[in-house]
Amino acid sequence: MIDQTRGDASVKASGADLNTFREMLFYAQTDHPSAKIIIKTHPETAAGHRGGYFTQADCTDRITLHDTSISPYALFEGAIAVYTVSSQMGFEAILSGHKPVVFGQPFYMGWGLTDDRKPLDRRQRKLTRNQLFAAAMLLYPKWYDPFHDRLCSFEQAAATLTAAARAWRDDHAGWDAHGMRLWKRKPLQTFFGRYAPVKFTDQIGPRRQMVWAGKTTPALEAHGVARIEDGFLRSRGLGADLIAPLSLVVDDLGIYYDPTRPSRLEALIEASPTLPDHARRRAEALTATLISERLTKYNLGGAVLPDLPEGRRILVPGQVEDDASIRLGATEINTNRGLLEAARKANPAAVIIYKPHPDVEAGLRKGAVPDADTLADVVATKADPVALLDQVDEVWTMTSLLGFEALLRGKKVTCLGTPFYAG
Repeated sequence: MIDQTRGDASVKASGADLNTFREMLFYAQTDHPSAKIIIKTHPETAAGHRGGYFTQADCTDRITLHDTSISPYALFEGAIAVYTVSSQMGFEAILSGHKPVVFGQPFYMGWGLTDDRKPLDRRQRKLTRNQLFAAAMLLYPKWYDPFHDRLCSFEQAAATLTAAARAWRDDHAGWDAHGMRLWKRKPLQTFFGRYAPVKFTDQIGPRRQMVWAGKTTPALEAHGVARIEDGFLRSRGLGADLIAPLSLVVDDLGIYYDPTRPSRLEALIEASPTLPDHARRRAEALTATLISERLTKYNLGGAVLPDLPEGRRILVPGQVEDDASIRLGATEINTNRGLLEAARKANPAAVIIYKPHPDVEAGLRKGAVPDADTLADVVATKADPVALLDQVDEVWTMTSLLGFEALLRGKKVTCLGTPFYAG
């Protein structure tokens, strides 16, 4: 049974008052003499902003007042009946498969989808749930995208609200952050501090705990911690140049570059065969966008490619040799020289194109191969990775994300290590 706030406009428009809610409670008990009655309070009542029509004084051994945060759909799933005066939760109950008992005259009554205790004579059509939904959610409202300042479709608005709700659930109680370098703290505050400021600390407090993935400790692991790392569409510029990230990953199980333990990404990949059709379409659309917009991890662009020799072309992307993905995900071949030698040995007639890692080219990280031109046919310095992928037949890598970007573009990939996309 759904409570509402006193003085609500939809209650007044239905000609309802306190007596209507008392009548609803009476009939709920009479119609279902052996059932428990759960009265769901309005969130504004629970927050103390406005009073409702029911209080703890109405509770008995079979009537309880539910004033804590819970999804209405969880309540609908366990209910044998739904009673309301004019709450929009009655509309949501219809979408969940119920035929709610309605004591007011909200927009969703009178169409054959509700048990109406106060009929409205002018409503005589019989609608399906889909027809009612189309009228109320697609045709009647205008949907607005605040991030692009423009009107949008219902689907776009729902996706935005889903993301906003998920962010609130994750972040509203606040975070304690560990192992974060000073330059990373402002971006982290932007990502996670909208509802409560992130606290950078060495102490484990009562809030959720996060740690830069390579800085975790046994104490944090025992407590339960979310590991933070750069995302796969990171920025237009290098982290080693202190360019702030535009995406981060958050993993509560492990971290994507460590194959010695499960990660949340691995769990999601394992579950992906059961993705619903709408999720597959979203993935396909996003993949198509990444390819058409020529997006990669760092989006640096690059020099014009030299003329490449004809033949079967293999791209060998260099990596930062002391990177965690090499330390944890590589095996006996764990250097750029070793990778080049293995690719050449297995493909003696192929055209080998070596692309040094941009952090290494900038002199910021370990992994230079001074004589790479003796092992590769072409050393593509400062080259655009997308332009290279367009020109090659396959990729040989240890654990580079460029292998994943090659897979998205339909290229054959050979992994000598164990990145997240291998196996």
